[in-house]
Amino acid sequence: MPTARRVAPKPLNPVLSRRCFNARISRLSLLGAARAFIVLVALGTVVAMALMWPTNVGDKFSEVVQPSDKATVTGIDDRPCGATVSDRCIRVLIQLDSGDEAGSRGVIQWNANGVDPDVHVGDKLRVAQAQEIPGYEEYGQNTWTLVDFQRGPALIALFAIFAVMVLLLSRLRGALSLIGLGISLLLILVYVIPAILDGKPPVAVAISGSLAIGLIAILLAHGRGPKAVAAMLGTTSSLLLTALLAVIFTSATRLTGLSGEEAFALRLADPSVSLQGLLIAGMIIGALGVLDDVTVSQSSTVFALRAANPDLGFRELFGRAMDVGRDHVAATVNTLVLAYAGSSLPVLLIFASGALGAGEALNLELVAEQVVATLVGSIGLIVAVPATTALAALLALHTPRAELEHEAAHGHAHTH
Repeated sequence: MPTARRVAPKPLNPVLSRRCFNARISRLSLLGAARAFIVLVALGTVVAMALMWPTNVGDKFSEVVQPSDKATVTGIDDRPCGATVSDRCIRVLIQLDSGDEAGSRGVIQWNANGVDPDVHVGDKLRVAQAQEIPGYEEYGQNTWTLVDFQRGPALIALFAIFAVMVLLLSRLRGALSLIGLGISLLLILVYVIPAILDGKPPVAVAISGSLAIGLIAILLAHGRGPKAVAAMLGTTSSLLLTALLAVIFTSATRLTGLSGEEAFALRLADPSVSLQGLLIAGMIIGALGVLDDVTVSQSSTVFALRAANPDLGFRELFGRAMDVGRDHVAATVNTLVLAYAGSSLPVLLIFASGALGAGEALNLELVAEQVVATLVGSIGLIVAVPATTALAALLALHTPRAELEHEAAHGHAHTH
């Protein structure tokens, strides 16, 4: 019986082994350097937030906020209130649902020819106590003024619809995106706004807060793979450029931040508040959501192309992804313009009526603020597309096939 002959393994080609080793080292060093940079950005953000964390906010602006109680409309009628029978006033009967007067009844009186909002029996209101109106003592009811409507239930219902649709479409990724959204709102409420109220530099607060929001949102929704790393790098660089442009052109156009009534109230309550800084901070935070979306989209596109055709080189990957990016930029810039135009509709209405010329309308600070915010955000968006695409292409070329397919299999959820 012949004995089996053992075949000795072929010796490894030292040249090929060295190439494979060098390629692996190159891949690890590139991704490692990118991740190290993101870690440095994250650490810098944490340190900046720790240094600027609000400590003495208190009720600094409580005098500009009118205290109010909850109430329910129980009846509506009208009665004469002037020298003639034709002068009539609307009387809104309410029942207090909170505060020291909870359970008691009151009345709101409006002039029938005024511009007060329509109310109906059962409406939930926020009211504040006013001076007594002569002639109503007979009803034994205190006089109140309307502060606002209670919108909580409708807002909760709208958010519930939004959350369900995100979960149905994106499932686990959508759930993580919603968590990221909650953290984003929490950071704005517990850090960004209180730190600005505490007298910290608004621009520095906005940059650190926005970087924290962007990094956390991308990390939660898309993990820490090379696709997410490229999106984080693109978001960071574009956000810093947007902040720089906002600072330069807010100063160049002499925007003061005094275009709204809220600004005057803040200035009266605390003259040290930088309204121009608040304006710049708003531009930075407003641009963040669009930048997040674009950078993740571009990174996802690059990795999907690379997974579908591993033979594509840097030039082909960059070119094909940029074709998608150009379409995305065109649509998103239009979205930015429409969003800012929508917030300026009252002034645009005056402009369209012919009461103001085009030059005069654009010169109004209320309009100029929206123009600067739109253009600054759009420039940051335009720069984000090629920057993120190039970074993603470099990382994709150095990513193993198995990891490429894993990265390409997970899309991104638009919840920022």
